[in-house]
Amino acid sequence: MGQRFRGEGLHKVDSKGRVSIPALFRRVVESCDPNWKEGLPPELIIVYGDERRKFIECYTIEAIEGVDSKIDRLPRGSLERKTLERFFHGQSIPTSIDETGRLVLSSRLRERFCIEKEAYFIAAGDTFQIWNPQVFEADQKETNQWLREQPVDFDPISFLDIGHDQ
Repeated sequence: MGQRFRGEGLHKVDSKGRVSIPALFRRVVESCDPNWKEGLPPELIIVYGDERRKFIECYTIEAIEGVDSKIDRLPRGSLERKTLERFFHGQSIPTSIDETGRLVLSSRLRERFCIEKEAYFIAAGDTFQIWNPQVFEADQKETNQWLREQPVDFDPISFLDIGHDQ
């Protein structure tokens, strides 16, 4: 597995839908694109998914190959495979980062996710997400509310032990 995305940032979106990707994110995209070399635009896959999605998710080439490999292992014609193929193959856009470190978000994507003048980027391990800043803030408030409802001694780090031998 390649490098992981870390961090967050708020970035301006211009009238053509161009938005600068955080510099640290660009380095990860480059390192996880097996075809990238100096002078070439690093490639990534934008997955926008179905209408339940609140954000755009960007996969490195390495990360999407891992997803594709898992989809390929599912039985052909199964509902699970069909659903995932539509989500990751049909509801996605191959793209690249331009020489100035920007990504172009189509007007269709910007309309669907209500991204206008600013986009909020947040790392998610082997992917990163692009949100409307107000939608992200509301989602974060829901998470914070849930955390406040937990016992005083609750530590979210305990989630790391789920599904693993302790």
